[in-house]
Parts: sequence; structure tokens; C-alpha cells
Amino acid sequence: MDKHGRGPGPRPEGADAPPGTGSAGSLPYEGVWRFTAPAVDVSVPRARHAVRDLLLRQGVPVSDDVAQGLLLIVSELVTNAVRHAAVLSPTLAVEVAVGAEWVRVSVEDGHPYRPTALEADPGRTGGRGLLLVSELTREAGGACDVQRTASGGKVIWAVLPLKPARPR
Repeated sequence: MDKHGRGPGPRPEGADAPPGTGSAGSLPYEGVWRFTAPAVDVSVPRARHAVRDLLLRQGVPVSDDVAQGLLLIVSELVTNAVRHAAVLSPTLAVEVAVGAEWVRVSVEDGHPYRPTALEADPGRTGGRGLLLVSELTREAGGACDVQRTASGGKVIWAVLPLKPARPR
């Protein structure tokens, strides 16, 4: 990350320009930040703490509920990259993009396999990370998806509104 909060790589579609780029009406907390980490277990809590610290440092007006959901999503996505992609992708990238009313996190790796959310199975102790991400995102009023990268890997992202969805 550089001092403007921009890192290498593409910006997510629909992201507003980061601070300091002359964008009219941008808020001080808007921007895109990207960091890389080795695809090892210790990267999971480090990524979660880095995202938490970024939200606090930038003064992102995110509710506690949305922040906790977002950090759980980061943990699940980084865990998936560590457990399932490390063989072909020893490094992963985490990107956080913040707009006026939303926050998006994504995890990119170089493994070509495109995962899908599994159904809940009480007999399994794992394998439901993407199902959890999907449910957390839906409950918050956001969206998530998996996309291929130009290099043949994938990026899994989730975007959440800064304020929690209203109860139905």
C-alpha cells in the first residue's frame, strides 16, 4: 500500500476514485487498499486485523454488526485461499475498497478452481465457508461473487452496505 491507500492491481468495478485523486465529492474514508500475504495459516488473523485496523484508521463509518460480518468474511475467504489454493498460489491478495455507502473486500489467488457454496451438512465439520459468506452478505443487504482473473486465478468478493440492512 502506498500513502494514498492504493496498491497494485485492478480496482473493483464501480469503485469511486480514492482520496487525493481529484474526485469531486469524495469522502475522507473512501479509497482502495491492497496488500499481499503468504498463503499460510498465520495470514488469516493478520488479514483480519489489517482490515479492522484499516477501517478504524480511515474512520470508515461502519456499524459494529457490519464490521463484525465483514471481518468474518475476510477470515473465511483468506482461510479458503490458504487451505485450497496454496498449492498453486503461494501468495494471496486482499483488497478493501470503500465507497460513500459500501465496503467491499476481496481475496485473490492464482488457483484456477472456482469454488461454489456447499449446502449445510451437519455431518461435516468444514466446507461451509462460502455458504457462510453468502448468508452474511445476503443478511447485510450486500452481494458476493467469484470471478476469474486475467492470469487464470480467481477473486472472491463481498460488498456490504456501511449501515446494516433494515429488519424485514
